[in-house]
Amino acid sequence: MLVRDFNLFTSPGMVPMANGDPHAAVARVHGEPYIFYSTCNTRDGRGTWVITRACDQRKVLEDAETFSSHRSIFSSALGEDWPMIPLELQPPTHSIFRALLDPQFSPRRVIELERNVRQQASAMIELIARSTSCDFMRDFALPFTVNVYLGFMGFSNSRSDELIRWVSDLLHGNGAKRTEAAQSIVNFIDELAAMRRNQPAADFMTFVVQAQVEGRYLTNEEVRGIGVLFLIAGLDTVAAALGFDLAYLARNPEDQESLRREPTRIATAVEELLRAYSTVQIIRVATKDVDFEGVSIRKGDLVSCATMIANRDPAEFKCPDTIDLARKDNHHIAFGYGPHLCLGANLARREIAIGIQEWLARIPTFRIKEGTVPITHGGHVFGVKNLILTWS
Repeated sequence: MLVRDFNLFTSPGMVPMANGDPHAAVARVHGEPYIFYSTCNTRDGRGTWVITRACDQRKVLEDAETFSSHRSIFSSALGEDWPMIPLELQPPTHSIFRALLDPQFSPRRVIELERNVRQQASAMIELIARSTSCDFMRDFALPFTVNVYLGFMGFSNSRSDELIRWVSDLLHGNGAKRTEAAQSIVNFIDELAAMRRNQPAADFMTFVVQAQVEGRYLTNEEVRGIGVLFLIAGLDTVAAALGFDLAYLARNPEDQESLRREPTRIATAVEELLRAYSTVQIIRVATKDVDFEGVSIRKGDLVSCATMIANRDPAEFKCPDTIDLARKDNHHIAFGYGPHLCLGANLARREIAIGIQEWLARIPTFRIKEGTVPITHGGHVFGVKNLILTWS
């Protein structure tokens, strides 16, 4: 039977709940059938094929011609049809824009950005450390990732609260609230682009408005498509990862203290936490009828490659539900795979590692505050709504 009663929004463990564990819940889908159909597995209630094995997800994600990423996910909320760039571009156009943008997110470029990222983290945590408790998501994870984005794009932190609200409404709201948030984000990107055309600076948006492809400057729509992608992809996901990571460390003081004693282990630990607490469901659309691993997928069908499922695959990872912060050869796909591998993966890794390192350097042994419980949720992007931490 290829139809299963499962989806990432409403199945047990997915709805917002106290002390929920959506990652453990999705791990239960492993086993035959390796591919099944969920009749409702998107925000708008559409069905998808669900690919459970990591090896099969890689096959889907590396075959961009058969399984397209062009779905106008963002612009459709406005009744429009333009792509987020480069994610929703198809070959060969995708390669042109990827080559343009790749150097802005290279390991060398991320090293150049690290000083600002670390300053943002340390300044915020210094303020938090004056108390003995905080809501980690509200007081650090969300504003930290938003401020890093704003600095990267070339805007001041004065718009931080607005962006947090817009992204939350876009990703977790419905109807008019989601449309209003999408329009606000477009207006923000257009405003920033116009400002940088008139007042260039040493930031990413200036690079974008001055960039050329095939001998021409980018159109307003292309600039918007790039700006929107890096706003959506870089905020909620990184903040969610930090939330799940700190919740884990709060519940596991031995690992917490181990990383505090040996901060050089944090980079390896981050890879394991990315694997165990992946946050994104990647959806592709079939461009033609195809027989995939014995399953007939029709043109137009949606195919779900939920990273949180692949990264708990027992055929890929030994004891996948065990968090081993020293795990070796950790070939997870938290950032996707293939030609559309997340462009900002290097920056996201450093944000998470720096956030954890600066937190451990300034906050003593912490735990989840007695009488409170984290509220987690599934969905297109898994997340933590609140995380109250306390320390002596």
